[in-house]
Amino acid sequence: MSKQPPIIAELGRPETPEETAARKAAFSKAYRSSQTVRNLVAALLVTVAVVAVIIFAVPRGTPVEQKPLDVAAVAEGVESSMDRPVLIPELGDFWRANGAEMQGGATVVWEVTLAPKSDTERGFIKVAQAFDADSSWAPQRLNGIAPTDTVRIGGLDWDVYKPGSAESNANVTYAIGTQAGDDYILLYGSRSADSTAELAESLIPQIRIISEAP
Repeated sequence: MSKQPPIIAELGRPETPEETAARKAAFSKAYRSSQTVRNLVAALLVTVAVVAVIIFAVPRGTPVEQKPLDVAAVAEGVESSMDRPVLIPELGDFWRANGAEMQGGATVVWEVTLAPKSDTERGFIKVAQAFDADSSWAPQRLNGIAPTDTVRIGGLDWDVYKPGSAESNANVTYAIGTQAGDDYILLYGSRSADSTAELAESLIPQIRIISEAP
């Protein structure tokens, strides 16, 4: 006796071959869709895990601190070239050197750029030694500004320059200069008069050596 096909409750009768095929096709489609979703989730989890490994594997150390500029070493070459002593500012705990170079031109200049080490301090001072020059050279550095006064620092008379506008004078707001033998020394920048005078005071012994050099 042949087995009768089962009656489907929803239909109240056995499935036709076409209905059976359609049901199996729908089941296969649903299964494949569920597998695709699971595969996507698994792939996403793997990707997140790989990114996490990369992030935590990369070293998180602080940036390497830049090596301080060796002004004395640069100055040694300038002294040898010019055959005379040059100013080497003492940095101490307050200053750092941002630049040191010999500049060519009609007047050769040795210049050191200083800025405070502390983040709470602002401004800069450039220490310039113009070789074989006098006070007439300074206005070339100061956008034509002439001295307006003199001040006594360390037993020497210094010309005082007060640019009217920092914006039109490369942020220079104050400058002082003095003769040192055949050379002219100019300190200029955006620090206060007191700060500039303090730096000038520290340079007095070297300025006297330059003044007495043959």
